[in-house]
Amino acid sequence: MKGRGQRTKVGFAVTAFCVVAFAQLQKSENAAVQLEFASVIQRMEQAQRNAKPQGPYQVIRQYQLLESNSSHVSSNVVAEIEYSPPDRETYVIQERRGSSRGEQVVRQILDHESALVAGGPASWSAALLTRDNYSFTNLGESTLDGKSFYLLGLVPKRKEKELIAGRAWVDKNTFLIRRIEGEMAKSPSWLLKRVSVRLDFSEVSGVWLQSAMEATADVRLVGSQTLQAQTLDCRKADVVAARIDPKHAQTIHRGVPAELLFPAAK
Repeated sequence: MKGRGQRTKVGFAVTAFCVVAFAQLQKSENAAVQLEFASVIQRMEQAQRNAKPQGPYQVIRQYQLLESNSSHVSSNVVAEIEYSPPDRETYVIQERRGSSRGEQVVRQILDHESALVAGGPASWSAALLTRDNYSFTNLGESTLDGKSFYLLGLVPKRKEKELIAGRAWVDKNTFLIRRIEGEMAKSPSWLLKRVSVRLDFSEVSGVWLQSAMEATADVRLVGSQTLQAQTLDCRKADVVAARIDPKHAQTIHRGVPAELLFPAAK
């Protein structure tokens, strides 16, 4: 009986040791994961700063406004947008077909950017994916267009129109943001009960910018409205044939080449 009791004690001791060892291993692995995640956030922030264009360039972008609960395009707008970093943008509406509502929405988008960046870097940086603006959660990895990305959860630290509650796909090699998807942390107007957005980014003619956007707003008394945007072309300064005619252009001050807002309906 004595020997049996000793074997039982030894068994308990071994089991306890294994439990402690496993807990320490788990703690060590969790610490490593947290350290790697913190590194991803830091490198993503740096990549955003490095990707900011240094020279002027021109973008041709198409906007389409879809009717409520329908895939029918009610308005098609093509805008030519010329950027002169760090703080100047001009644009002209090249073409508009269909309802005038589409052009009104596009002009609201471009005009709103002026207010966003008029206050300087402290103003437009409030829309970036940084630890000043967001709490990030580690959602693991996700595949997009056949490629694996880091997947981050976005929790805005403030209820502001420039911030999005949702997810972000971050390139594993460049740490550039490939996609942002979610809901605006604050509606731009009481007319909009909810605004869902998806922003896609890619390199176009050597410039990392917003290549596509889709924003769906639940508009009171009207229903669902969807605005889609796609970058058709990007030209650097050395291939831009002519400057925008100042008689028809509106000057906009901005620091980032991406619309993060869906304007209020009027």
